[in-house]
This record gives sequence, C-alpha cells and structure tokens, in this order.
Amino acid sequence: MRYFLHIAYDGSKYCGWQRQADVMSVQEVLEKTLLRIFKKEVPVWGCGRTDSGVHASQYMLHINLYEAYDFDLKFRLNKNLPDDIAVHDVLIMKDGQHARFDASSRTYDYFINFYKDPFLRRYCSEYDPQDLDFEAMHKVVALFTQYNDFKTICRQAHLYDNTICKVTHAQLFVSEDKKRLRFTITANRFLRGMVRLCVAFLLEVGRGDMSYEEFEELFINKTVSPLNQTALPNGLYLSKVNYPYLDIPELEGMCSSLRNGLN
Repeated sequence: MRYFLHIAYDGSKYCGWQRQADVMSVQEVLEKTLLRIFKKEVPVWGCGRTDSGVHASQYMLHINLYEAYDFDLKFRLNKNLPDDIAVHDVLIMKDGQHARFDASSRTYDYFINFYKDPFLRRYCSEYDPQDLDFEAMHKVVALFTQYNDFKTICRQAHLYDNTICKVTHAQLFVSEDKKRLRFTITANRFLRGMVRLCVAFLLEVGRGDMSYEEFEELFINKTVSPLNQTALPNGLYLSKVNYPYLDIPELEGMCSSLRNGLN
C-alpha cells in the first residue's frame, strides 16, 4: 500500500532533503527510522529538494508498505525521530499517486529581519539595517508572474532541459516599522536556488545596486544570473504543497508565527 507522510522539519542541521554521501540529510534520517521500525529498508520519495539549512513547515513524501502493520505509525515515527523532524499525518493513498510528480504547486516563504534577534537566528535571515527602495522591490516581484522563463533566476541553468516555470503568485510584505520582510512565491516547479536568487535580486534592486529596468532586461534576454551568491538559507521555508486530489492545511508553527505582521 502507498502512504503519504505529511511532515515538517527544521533544516538547520541537515545538508538538505536529499540523501548524500558523508553528510546528514532529512531523507536519510527518515529512512533509518523506518528501517528501525520495520526491520527492513523502506525507501522514501519526497515532493522535492530543499537546500542545506532550509526548513519545511509542510513537506510531503510517500512510502510503499507491502505488509499491514498493527500499530500507530505516526506515533512510532515521532517517538523515534529527532526533535527537529515531526510527522503530522500518515495518509493511505492510491497506488501510483506520487508525492513529487503529482504535486501541482509548491509555495515557499522567505523571512528577513533587519535587526539582530538571538532567538530567531536559525529561523529567519538577518541582514544589516539599510534604506531599501521597497517600491522598486514590489515592482520586481510583479515581474515573476509576468514572465515564465527563469533562466536568469537559476543556479546551473545549463543542467536543465528548460527553465520554464509557471509562477501563479508572488508577493512581498513589509512590516509597518520596516524591520521585517516576507517574500512568498507559488509555482508549478522551482529551479535550483530559484527562491533564494529571487530574494538576492530583490535586495540588489532595493539597495540600488541594480535598477528595476536592468533586472527586467535580464529576464527579457534570458541572461544567466550575474549574481555569485544567493540569499541566506535559514530564512526559507517550503510552506505548502498542493495536489489535484489532496489539499492539507498548514499547521500552526514557526512559519505561521513569522507571518504575523507580514500578511
């Protein structure tokens, strides 16, 4: 039988979602936990990759189990998983339904503080206080739904057959005191480093290091990204995964708390 697992994780200690040699990933921790519970290997298929240090307030994966079990799998997983990974739901699905390939859209949220906060340093990116042109930044965000080729906003674009993405929603929120920022984006797919590059470009325009017109020219000409560095990873959350047959609301947590004042 096929099961979807709805999980959340703090990505601070992990090299990302996907299993890699010699470093710890969320996928490896889950597979080792399932091995401990079922006494045999149970591969997991995730809804997508997240980079090292990136969090997920909603992440979907699927597993196949060929024998019935007579215990509370959600409870058993949470008892055996580390504190920075939580299982919210275990859902029986139809054979063939796929956590990655069936996802119709994903939403990411990115949070910035323009001040030092010792309690949020792992969960919200900190940048030095500066006068940003938020009006120009809002104009840049509007471009993300007007164009569909994101070659400019992709790390290693040459690795892709195409860099077409359908962004259905993108919005920038700034707190009243101008000390906090949230960028949110929804699309049918995301390229490597895409969201963090979006934020890096927003900051470039906001600081005046690049004009709105210069940024749009990159989009029009499908120029390979001139930026050498993406935005910091710790402010980024995968916050919503949608399927044609499944829509699970996000649970209250760090990501939803950070949205207070930024909605």
